[in-house]
Amino acid sequence: MATLSDRLDHVLGVKAAEPLAEAFDMHTVEDLLRHYPLRYATQGQPLTEEAPEEGQHITVMGRVTKTELRPMKNRRGSLLKVALDTGGPRPVDITFFNGDKVRYLVKDGVRAMMSGTVHWWRPDRWNLSHPDYLILPDKEDGSVENLTSVRGGGALRGLAQSAKGAGGVDVSFFEREFIPVYPATAKVQSWDLLRCVRQILDQLDPIDDPLPEDLRAEHSLLPVSDALRLIHLPERKSDIDEARNRLRFDEALALQLVLAERRHQTEGRAAKPCPPRTDGIAAAFDKRLPFELTEGQRTVIDEISADLSRSHPMHRLLQGEVGSGKTIVALHAMLQVVDNGQQTALLAPTEVLAAQHYRSLKNMLGDLGEAGELGAADTATKVVLVTGSMSAGQKKAALLDAVTGEAGLVIGTHALIQEAVEFFDLGMVVVDEQHRFGVEQRDALRAKAKNGISPHLLVMTATPIPRTIAMTTLGDLETSTLTQLPRGRSPITSKVVPAKVKPSWVDRAWERIHEEVQAGRQAYVVCSRIGDEDENGNGKAKGRKKSDEEKEGPTTHAAVDVYEMLRSGPLQDLRVGLLHGRLPSDEKDRVMRSFNDGDIDVLVCTTVVEVGVDVPNATVMVIVDADRFGVSQLHQLRGRVGRGKHAGLCLLITESNPVGTAMARLEAVAGTTDGFELAVLDLRQRREGDVLGSAQSGTARSLRLLSLLDDLEVITAAQQLAREVVESDPGLTQHPGLAGMMHAAVDGERLEYLAKS
Repeated sequence: MATLSDRLDHVLGVKAAEPLAEAFDMHTVEDLLRHYPLRYATQGQPLTEEAPEEGQHITVMGRVTKTELRPMKNRRGSLLKVALDTGGPRPVDITFFNGDKVRYLVKDGVRAMMSGTVHWWRPDRWNLSHPDYLILPDKEDGSVENLTSVRGGGALRGLAQSAKGAGGVDVSFFEREFIPVYPATAKVQSWDLLRCVRQILDQLDPIDDPLPEDLRAEHSLLPVSDALRLIHLPERKSDIDEARNRLRFDEALALQLVLAERRHQTEGRAAKPCPPRTDGIAAAFDKRLPFELTEGQRTVIDEISADLSRSHPMHRLLQGEVGSGKTIVALHAMLQVVDNGQQTALLAPTEVLAAQHYRSLKNMLGDLGEAGELGAADTATKVVLVTGSMSAGQKKAALLDAVTGEAGLVIGTHALIQEAVEFFDLGMVVVDEQHRFGVEQRDALRAKAKNGISPHLLVMTATPIPRTIAMTTLGDLETSTLTQLPRGRSPITSKVVPAKVKPSWVDRAWERIHEEVQAGRQAYVVCSRIGDEDENGNGKAKGRKKSDEEKEGPTTHAAVDVYEMLRSGPLQDLRVGLLHGRLPSDEKDRVMRSFNDGDIDVLVCTTVVEVGVDVPNATVMVIVDADRFGVSQLHQLRGRVGRGKHAGLCLLITESNPVGTAMARLEAVAGTTDGFELAVLDLRQRREGDVLGSAQSGTARSLRLLSLLDDLEVITAAQQLAREVVESDPGLTQHPGLAGMMHAAVDGERLEYLAKS
């Protein structure tokens, strides 16, 4: 027998467990059982979407309607071309490379299940090349459920063989009404996972339910034992729905318990009240503003000001469109804290952005930010910058200003989190671009406050991306939203440039840059990677031989290569500059200043310009390999143009499949400049990410079934229950089952950080 906490290598054996650990970070029985099916195959229906992504590993099931044996063109042997009717609008194309060996099994009229990798060979056609396959029995011809041999190849054949008993091969499983299909990889296929799940369920001990029976009855929920069995092996559609309802509620409740604990702890901590003053630096700054704040900015300033005046720490998210004026609002809050004798720290995700904030705040403050200098205002404070690449002397001076309290505003990158950085009296932390930092990093900076006092926290984002939406929907942060754009912002037009279908459009993109520069304006060309690294941007790859699989995959264009191509080709008569994260700090600063001053016409760069960079004269942005960027990244990037009196233009160059999901995503981005609409699109496409950690998407997800867009009713019910439980039983000592659920949502290391926050 097995329990949820048992190790997979003990239950399944090392040979079966190791691939699960490598591919999905599964180590326990519960890890495997919480790897829920993506969908369920029904007889005669496809097991995947109509237009899967290039390279995706999928499984299809249907009837062979046509086979054709063809000789190979460049080597000996034959190909077997197969058409498989899956019930969709057109048959799926299948290619077997060992055609002579396969044609005796894969022939017209047989029912088959096939599993392989998608390859798009035409803009509107894709196929599976040399898939694993299993010939299924046909009920109409009187086939028996137990066969004496397995007809097939690869992993599917192995799955069927694993069901072989005294009476032969049990293929009845493949006649089930609902066959689970799991998130899989080429090495660990859906059928490998199914075999392991069936083995586990056959020997699983009864599970103690963390939800009391009265709570289950109140919310009409299955026992967890039933839910975990039925999610994997349902007999009817209602089984799937009921299992998902229970497991979805568990996910919502586990996260709500974590957030309710955080909220309870925050409300129980002390912060120094920082009420507004009429004779301080904040009031002096307001009087000097050369423009009028929007009504939305004034409303949010008042909300934040009221929070800062209280004796428990503010915990607020400031969200607004690119260019909606968040920096002014944040600066006003920082100055209100300085007026009360405390310091503020502004944490930025990159050195370029940290330096930009430093220059921007210094410019906005003028003599109000020159404390200790000749001509400083009476109420002035000092602004310092702390980054990892500063010289030892510069960093020592900045750290001294922070620890002595000379600097009221301390701006920096991750360098601010290091142990060597100390503050005299840290009263508030401002985190720019909330999605770049995990809970851990944010809380490490907040922990630098003195004497048990917690600093106020303000996090900002220009586009609410999945995890930010998750945290605000789940109630971890109070929210302020800026919806108005300040005067002086110009409209931005976005266009998709399909490089494979319309190569001449790429030439036209460079011509548009020429036209804008000739009119006295500037442009960005953004690339997804720097160069001399692998396709994912990791490390140097010079001299590394690419595998055949990599050669067949999509290529990307490096910034250093595009820079050389443009300055020696289409833009050779213009002043072209290069900016990326591996340049020395002083070189990055020099290039950015040159672009700011108009000495560079076209800046070829990576995403170091994604946020915060403000060059009003830049009107065109060309994003190369735009399909390699996320929705929110694209929206952030194009927000760098149209910041002055001239309209902005953003051109999204892509070599992706014209009918694939990547192209649809780019068309959606080009079709709207509403960041909140795009955030919903991003959430639908990428899911919520790791809500409590720093990961944004991928396998490390704390939400597997819960959708923050579609399950608001479940979230609300779980939130109400979690807050009631935590209010009556902080620490959940009287609810050990619920405490276990909460701890399962975040690992031990994260809980330590949560406790410090």
